Amino acid sequence: MTSTPAIDWPRLYDEAVDTLTAYLRVDTSNPPGRERAACAFLSTILEREGIATELFDAGNDRVSLRAVIRGDGSKRPLMLLNHMDVVPVQREYWDEEPFAGIVKDGYIWGRGTLDMKGLAVAQLMAFLTVKRLGIPLARDLVFFAMADEEAGGDFGMRFINREHPDALDAEYVINEGAAGSTELFGVQRPVIGVAVSEKGPMWLRLVTEGTPGHASVPQGDNAVDRLVRALHRIQQWEQPLTISPILADYFERLQRAGVFRGEATATGLVEATERDRRLKALLSNTISATTLTAGIKHNVIPARAEATIDIRLLPGVRPDDFEAALAGVIDDPLVRIERVYVAWSEANPVDTELFRTIEEVVHAHLEEAVVVPSIDTWFTDSAVLRNNGVTAYGFSGQVNTPEVTAGVHGNNERISLESFRQSVSMVFEVTRRMCVR
Repeated sequence: MTSTPAIDWPRLYDEAVDTLTAYLRVDTSNPPGRERAACAFLSTILEREGIATELFDAGNDRVSLRAVIRGDGSKRPLMLLNHMDVVPVQREYWDEEPFAGIVKDGYIWGRGTLDMKGLAVAQLMAFLTVKRLGIPLARDLVFFAMADEEAGGDFGMRFINREHPDALDAEYVINEGAAGSTELFGVQRPVIGVAVSEKGPMWLRLVTEGTPGHASVPQGDNAVDRLVRALHRIQQWEQPLTISPILADYFERLQRAGVFRGEATATGLVEATERDRRLKALLSNTISATTLTAGIKHNVIPARAEATIDIRLLPGVRPDDFEAALAGVIDDPLVRIERVYVAWSEANPVDTELFRTIEEVVHAHLEEAVVVPSIDTWFTDSAVLRNNGVTAYGFSGQVNTPEVTAGVHGNNERISLESFRQSVSMVFEVTRRMCVR
């Protein structure tokens, strides 16, 4: 293995912070996305380093970017995958301007610091450093910035998978997911997750229709009443806890480290899931009602009512089977179930070169850290790649407090300078080890 020239880490960290703060100022809230502006930002940086970029235009400024540093081809490519779009903000609830890229009190503030422009910049720094140092590579190194991840990828990953599948060729992918935490189960010890799987989204719309009329004369088939009854039955539908092989490994590693001291069985975890909503979501299918729409006036019985529900399915649960069970729970043929968005993916194995490399790098940086395989409760672009047979892991090298982690899709999203710098160094080292000849 070729030795790597020395890196001026303080200088690289400063460059990374400057790049991230500038990137945060590119507002890519989705909707509408406007990723073309983010592509222009990234292209300027890459082309300044002599790295050519390739754009994938899905229309309406929904553009993705790919760049490659060639290896000798003795191994298949490693892809550093990220997305450029971010979720919208409610500015009135933020303490700082969400698109200003402010550094304050040891934190970088802004929408996207955690999801996922922070990791994108860590990947970009790794990519640029490999190029600057002229590190000889055994495999192509791909930097891929995607559009539209936050809305399901129809203008990003799914568009490219359909129209340009060769651009997604890789043996391994490092993407978002499963960031580290300073505390877990009340134990103060860094735990760094590696997402090897994720829950599958199933977004459904429930629709029912009835006889409209004056509200002073109640109807027997009021659409709102029917919909409320359906939602109540769904609320009462208990989802069993399931310990998958991935989570059995997760809990076993935490038990060995003294982070989890309970009984890692479906029965033994009941009490813990009652205290920890995240844990319950990790161990069961979940259903959340998200919107309700009905009516035109206070004294008019509406002709139609509808609701949307966001279902997240455990790996291995097929959408068709769950939807059939849901229809049985509703038990009303006049409540129509419409699919809005459905996806699922296979799980990746843990026994891989990439997982072992991540473990080695994490322990070299944080000797006391516990590395665990995990399942994301949300969905990512990795789902498409996993179903293509690619090993795609969520890994950032970040270690955040629970309070900071709560900023994902929330208010006051931010990342500490320490966690971001750690991400920059870990992502580079994993990349170097996976690619160097």
